[in-house]
Amino acid sequence: MAVRSRTGYYRQEVNRTAWEVPERYRDLKQVGTGAYGTVCSAWDRRLGSQVAIKKLHRPFQSKLFAKRAYRELRLLKHMKHENVIGLLDVFTAEISLDRFYLVMPFMGTDLGKLMKLERLTEDRVQFLVYQMLKGLKYIHSAGIIHRDLKPGNLAINPDCELKILDFGLARQADAEMTGYVVTRWYRAPEVILNWMHYTQTVDIWSAGCIMAEMLLGKPLFKGNDHLDQLREIMKITGTPAGDFVVKLQSQDAKNYIRSLPKVPKKDLHTIFSKASSNAVCVLEKMLLLDPEQRVSASEALELPFFSEFRDTEEETEALPYDQTMDNTDLPLDQWKRKRQTPNSAAPLSCVECFSLFQLIVLVTRPAV
Repeated sequence: MAVRSRTGYYRQEVNRTAWEVPERYRDLKQVGTGAYGTVCSAWDRRLGSQVAIKKLHRPFQSKLFAKRAYRELRLLKHMKHENVIGLLDVFTAEISLDRFYLVMPFMGTDLGKLMKLERLTEDRVQFLVYQMLKGLKYIHSAGIIHRDLKPGNLAINPDCELKILDFGLARQADAEMTGYVVTRWYRAPEVILNWMHYTQTVDIWSAGCIMAEMLLGKPLFKGNDHLDQLREIMKITGTPAGDFVVKLQSQDAKNYIRSLPKVPKKDLHTIFSKASSNAVCVLEKMLLLDPEQRVSASEALELPFFSEFRDTEEETEALPYDQTMDNTDLPLDQWKRKRQTPNSAAPLSCVECFSLFQLIVLVTRPAV
């Protein structure tokens, strides 16, 4: 039962958790939960449509949580593409900012759930992968690596329209990278080998794994741990040649690869015997051990497999994303509170927002 709260807001319990939301959002129903937030569907009376509201869990529990919340909000605000989730609204019912909520389009399901319900035809695979690559081209053009691409992060609506979700792990391409960031079955080999610097092609590997699963009806590489995952990958890609091994920055990784028995590369046409040659061609260009040899999202879109759906005007690029504040180490209270600056009356751009308070004010401020 809803309980009256501050002016313009009401309080409602959802699965024994209090939500305090503006009056415009009604009929809250929990649709998902994770380590960093819970998501409810709601009816937006102003837009006349369903939306998804994400309540962040303990955004100020630590500097790491605060930084993550700040980065997610900035990234959502930056992204403006039909195949990438964007921000409709952000609000907080508390001046303390101990809780705040992100409002995004409601899609209905995700690719992981869809694949459990039905086997996808190749033409649907074609359309969904095309949209995923358009979204990746846009994200990568901003200088961003998603880093956690998996079926559960690809939202799909009843019209088979796809949006890439969850930028909590996304980072600027030139920032230092750490290894254990993406669900194992979709993890690129260079992430398993823990290179300290990797590129946007980690997302291309993940996209290839996702496409392979769509065609097969099951994960292509289903390792039990990170070393088993690497072994599963090399059963298909074959063990790498010496010119690849010398590129590895980790001596331990070099020694491990050199210790492996030689395994020949498998022909993907034999694994995907029911798929078209054009579909297999996409996988062959994505699922390469050497990240430097993998196709980019932009190059993949030019492959014949996508020609039926291709519209180059929809393959847009983003403005560069400035990660200056994302990489700043600030005290916890400074991430949270409004920072006083000499020119505090001047309008702020997103890059100039030094706290979540300022960023929320900027996002919710009416356009002039």
